[in-house]
Amino acid sequence: WGSALAGFPRLLGLRAAPAPLRPVRLALAGRGRGVASISSPRHLLRLGALAARHAKAAKELAETTDFSSPVYAGLAQETARLDAVHRAHEGLRSKRAELAELDGLIGGEVGGDAELRQLAVDEKCTVEAELHALEVAVTDVLAELDTSSSPDDVHSAAVVEVRAGVGGDEGALFAQDLFTMYRLYAAQRSWAIELLGDDSMVLRGRGALAALSWEAGVHRVQRVPATEQKGRVHTSTASVAVLSEAEEADLEINDSDLKIETCRASGAGGQHVNTTDSAVRIVHLPSGIVAQCQDERSQQENKKKAMVVLRARILAHETAKLDAERTSNRREQIGSNTRSERIRTYNFHDDRITDHRCALTLHGIPRMLRGELLDEFADALRKAEALAAEEAETEELLSR
Repeated sequence: WGSALAGFPRLLGLRAAPAPLRPVRLALAGRGRGVASISSPRHLLRLGALAARHAKAAKELAETTDFSSPVYAGLAQETARLDAVHRAHEGLRSKRAELAELDGLIGGEVGGDAELRQLAVDEKCTVEAELHALEVAVTDVLAELDTSSSPDDVHSAAVVEVRAGVGGDEGALFAQDLFTMYRLYAAQRSWAIELLGDDSMVLRGRGALAALSWEAGVHRVQRVPATEQKGRVHTSTASVAVLSEAEEADLEINDSDLKIETCRASGAGGQHVNTTDSAVRIVHLPSGIVAQCQDERSQQENKKKAMVVLRARILAHETAKLDAERTSNRREQIGSNTRSERIRTYNFHDDRITDHRCALTLHGIPRMLRGELLDEFADALRKAEALAAEEAETEELLSR
């Protein structure tokens, strides 16, 4: 019995090295049949991939010495976000190792001793029940992670910029249609709206950034312009950028890195136009990023609004560099704004809107331009991205 008891985990408190997670069938003692695991193979593979990501982030976090850098903050957030996944993964590995030990004891040296074998079988029944409970919890952990990844209930701010692409005047008119669409959508959600210019604004409210992030990219329109004499359909584009509003605490901008220029405002606007140097143009010298504003009569107000746009653009620029180094991000650059690079098409002749990222087509362009269909597209895109992420994590783990 000595050699047999030497491997008995519960009696002697020993643990085998955790084995890689695999979907198994749970055998209930005394019933002679199997019960399927509650966690699918895809869930377990995804759990392993996320646990590996947690381990990598934790290692990089421990090696980072600049505690005030955006990299350190990002790694700290990633580690905290995946902590529950890490604990669930380690718990499953430990239980599976314990179950493997018991299987070895039941089919090995204690197989000839009825009393000790029954003790091992009873112990296995307990471990299987605990393992089953852990596998149920895995589904909840992954579901909670998916929910926290799209914080629709978090108060946030989004800087929205809409620019005309190809198509000349028709492209500019379409850009204005989109700009109005986002303003109406924000009003429906009771978000605060701060205009930064004719083509940019800050929208603040519950779920603002999460809801609007899906709109970043090139939008294509196919319609007959009002000035078209022969009724020909023209194709034009407009690009939408959605940036996170950067607070002063989010990144440090040295005054020496800024080149601030003032000039007289142009266009319609009253007596102050072309009479005072109220327009402000700010250049961030290290990155070459530019922001300008001439909407307000006061030079200080224009400078304040220009800095809001500049901070958002610099933060997006720095984030894009980190993303390029570490992983692909769905909020990538909006491309060259050509007709072929589009995320969504608005076909006025067929009264049809098609999102090419999730292959969803809806009808009702007037409703769309009032912002009434944006939530349906966001829901479809969220589901498509979750499925794609799950498949990518599965492939990553299988390739190891």
